[in-house]
Amino acid sequence: MGTTRIERSGKGRAIAKTGVVTAAGAMSGTSLDGVDVAVLQTDGHSIAGFGRSDYRSYTAQDRKVIADAFGQWSGDAVEAAAQIVEAAHLEILSDFTDVDLIGFHGQTLAHAPRLQGTLQVGNGAMLADQLGVPVVWDFRSADVEMGGEGAPLAPFFHHACARYIKADGPVVFLNLGGVGNLTWVDPAIEEPHQSGALLAFDTGPANAPLNDLMQERLGLAYDKDGAVARGGTVEMGALELFLAEPYFARMPPKSLDRNDFDEMVALVRELSDADAAATLTAMCAAGVAEAMQHCPSPPSRVLVTGGGRRNPVLMQMLEVSLDCPVVPVEEVGLDGDMLEAQAFAYLAVRVARGLPTSCSGTTGVRAVVGGGTVSVPVDLDQT
Repeated sequence: MGTTRIERSGKGRAIAKTGVVTAAGAMSGTSLDGVDVAVLQTDGHSIAGFGRSDYRSYTAQDRKVIADAFGQWSGDAVEAAAQIVEAAHLEILSDFTDVDLIGFHGQTLAHAPRLQGTLQVGNGAMLADQLGVPVVWDFRSADVEMGGEGAPLAPFFHHACARYIKADGPVVFLNLGGVGNLTWVDPAIEEPHQSGALLAFDTGPANAPLNDLMQERLGLAYDKDGAVARGGTVEMGALELFLAEPYFARMPPKSLDRNDFDEMVALVRELSDADAAATLTAMCAAGVAEAMQHCPSPPSRVLVTGGGRRNPVLMQMLEVSLDCPVVPVEEVGLDGDMLEAQAFAYLAVRVARGLPTSCSGTTGVRAVVGGGTVSVPVDLDQT
């Protein structure tokens, strides 16, 4: 298993090795809406309870600066994006210093695990020192270093959620953020890294291309309630070209960068606003339908999280395309806005306790991995 890196600046502050602890997770996704923070009580295995949550939106200028750095690995644009990400997280996390530790995902700018690796900007050590709370970060690097895709990382938490809601058979968690990802879970298997417990991979683009289209053409952050797409017609030729992409023929696990399907926008460039929105929405749903064919067994239902669950046009397309009920995770008592932030709170506890966070069924990594860096701040009471 990968080795957890521990950095200390000063004498530090211990993290309990056993029992339930309170962790805050912070997530900034590729849809660039803002920073989610959520509190979770867990021992790193099961969910003991959920705590408060908060959200800090990015400004239009924030989004532009971060978007300008997408696909880049270094340079001034990356540094500028990192400064915005750190400032936003420091602002919102300053209200969460009553927790035992913080899981900080950072902002993904580039993801090419088979070529250059994966890049999430944001300095967790700086946050630990500023906040006075241990921060767990750099969750993906160890997985990539050991041959994994580095994504998705929420599946181990999805496994805990399936057991928390007492699912009586396999279920699918479908996260529709900037990129879509799917986790098939068999909750009858006790540990997430055990054979047959999980299969997870990216389904294809989700909200990112549609959000970009809305911003470019209409100055809107997203297609609220699917209002623009509802008035359009899907261009079937463009949809067929999209599904001919080699990505869909690859066996999972597999992952995507936000900009891997930039040509989607080119396919709809000549269409009206409504037809382009309808076609991009249909592409998201079609990618999910293709992905479902890889599930080891049919799930009893698909539980949708992320911003896409609020788009009724997309949800209707999924319901038509899939052979099982498709419902928001709220129907089973979970919070679809905060599930990813909660996931990084859960993973932070696992990293701090030396537990695995990914395996061959989730990222294709060669061996079970528990990767991440734990940065422990100076304990001002001991200096």
